[in-house]
Amino acid sequence: MDFGLTGKTAIVTGGSRGVGREIALSLANEGANVALTYQGNKEKAEEVVQEIEAMNKKAVAFQVDLGNTEDAENLIQKTIDHFGTVDVLVNNAAIWLTAQVKDMTLEDWNKTLDVNLTSVFLTSQAFANHCIAQGQPGKILNITSQAAFHGSTTGHAHYAASKSGMIGFTASMAREMAKQRINVNNLALGIVETDMIRENLEKKRDYYVQRIPLGRVAQPSEMADIACFLVSNKADYITGATLDATGGMLMR
Repeated sequence: MDFGLTGKTAIVTGGSRGVGREIALSLANEGANVALTYQGNKEKAEEVVQEIEAMNKKAVAFQVDLGNTEDAENLIQKTIDHFGTVDVLVNNAAIWLTAQVKDMTLEDWNKTLDVNLTSVFLTSQAFANHCIAQGQPGKILNITSQAAFHGSTTGHAHYAASKSGMIGFTASMAREMAKQRINVNNLALGIVETDMIRENLEKKRDYYVQRIPLGRVAQPSEMADIACFLVSNKADYITGATLDATGGMLMR
């Protein structure tokens, strides 16, 4: 199946590891050039770039602190400066700090909202303005979580709040941008085997698996295939939607 991504340019935030890494690789495999962001691990990011280049596609890694307003705002322009344009934005990067509400610091609350939600607004705004100025269509995919609907029972209320905010933001932006041919959607993940959650999985795997009707933790590559579809021309008639890829944790 041709997803129509050949020759397009995609941005994947948090693309050096986990789900973001697999999305970057899947997009490249479908023919896209990829700009990926990382915060601290340059070596991992460069490994992804090399894997993409081995597919005869172009790639670049930008070190970006998405909790920093200026960094988030400048990401789109940096990609345009490098590739000449940008067609797809995948807002995947997130942090997952742990604290019960009674012990949570305002600093951790603000940091989580800045990285997980405010940066999504900033990158999406800059991307949409580029598409409008160029008169071109665009695809935005925001990676949210089942926690947006269920909340958290493990000390991640700030994470759940940020992901819940993404739902409302995505629907609102999709309404505003529909006439400009800019599709904005969410992909809601369940429990995925990534570095971010691995320590918790090692301690409480049975607890997590029991919450999943399909009875297993997802692999990042499974999420990447769904993400590729949602930013492809096969999903042109989908906007303002949240697709649940949670192994049944969300059934609506």
